[in-house]
Amino acid sequence: MSDHSYDVVLYGASGFVGKQTVQYFTRHASSARVRWAIAGRNRQKLEAVRDEIGVTVDVLVADSQDQPAIDAIVSQTRVLLTTAGPFALYGNAMVDACVRFKTHYVDITGETFWVKTLIDRYHTQATADGTRIIPCCGFDSVPSDLGTYRVVQRLQQELGIPCANVKAYFQMVGGFNGGTLASAFNLYDSQGIAHLRDPFLLNPPPSPTQAEIDRNCDPQTPSFDPDINTWVAPFLMAPVNTRVVRRSCALAEGWQESYGPGFTYQEYLKFDEPLAWLQATGGTAGLALFASILQQPQLRSLLQPILPQPGDGPSEQTMQEGWFSCEVVGTALDGRKVRGLIRDQGDPGNRATVKFVCESALSLALQMDELPGGPARGGILTPATGLGNVLVERLRRAGMTVM
Repeated sequence: MSDHSYDVVLYGASGFVGKQTVQYFTRHASSARVRWAIAGRNRQKLEAVRDEIGVTVDVLVADSQDQPAIDAIVSQTRVLLTTAGPFALYGNAMVDACVRFKTHYVDITGETFWVKTLIDRYHTQATADGTRIIPCCGFDSVPSDLGTYRVVQRLQQELGIPCANVKAYFQMVGGFNGGTLASAFNLYDSQGIAHLRDPFLLNPPPSPTQAEIDRNCDPQTPSFDPDINTWVAPFLMAPVNTRVVRRSCALAEGWQESYGPGFTYQEYLKFDEPLAWLQATGGTAGLALFASILQQPQLRSLLQPILPQPGDGPSEQTMQEGWFSCEVVGTALDGRKVRGLIRDQGDPGNRATVKFVCESALSLALQMDELPGGPARGGILTPATGLGNVLVERLRRAGMTVM
């Protein structure tokens, strides 16, 4: 620890979500005696955030495209937390530096096509060095990944039976921030959307069979689900979250910690009565329309000016009144079921995301010896495989329901 000036550096700290990470660390990191600093490309904006929040921390400056400047920051810290997206545009230098300097890394990306490039470039070296590079530590994809991890554990530990499948059901109230929308737009601009059709995009070799692909294709239509006795629809974030969960399953298999033979995972948007069928049908149609608009540059150009821009986001009231619920149902090989729940008050894309990513960074900074696989585990990991029950317990202590 003495080789580094900081335990955690928060990069992108002047952005909409980044500023909230500074607020979170101000409330939660000081009591844990964490040495932290804020970083980004504009000193004036960073100092304004620091002064507004009223915290005494160092300010580090580096443009995300300036590799030597990024190296100078990364070399000083044990953990780098970044909220500066789109990550396919602004994250490469940071991950590259983290792998070279053996600095652990967390972010809030949902850009799985970019995560795939990280796996191809860095997984082998990070594995050898015991460096944990953990993307997708926001609302993409902590509830899905940890919820699945927990019900699989409970099936195996309480019932002694492997898991056959897990389904997750989301409900949520909140708003979008400009950074999230910018990442979505970049996905279409970069043609990354084509990669999202692969249900095993993030899995290591060997390639899946056609039967496995067919069992894991994303739902396209509304349906009645007897496990929760109501109607469900395709979920906007499922093409991200399901890939992360399947990577967790595949990595666990490689470590002889199998979820279960032929394990499958899917997730949905859940609707309550009355008129659940109508809501599910309307939700499916609305999702299809939104995806169509994103794929049409002319239509998208009409929509973009009225949407939040990078640096903007929901009002304080919207974030406070938001909430999310992720119900998880795991089915054992013999048909018995275990149910789990992850739920919290606060806008999922902002309040919950900030809690997820900050507690992920604090897990790495404070509890390395307790993490899954011990301190030697490294690679391009997932929240479940890189943080596991340490993150579960930290989220519970932070007020989140995790069952």
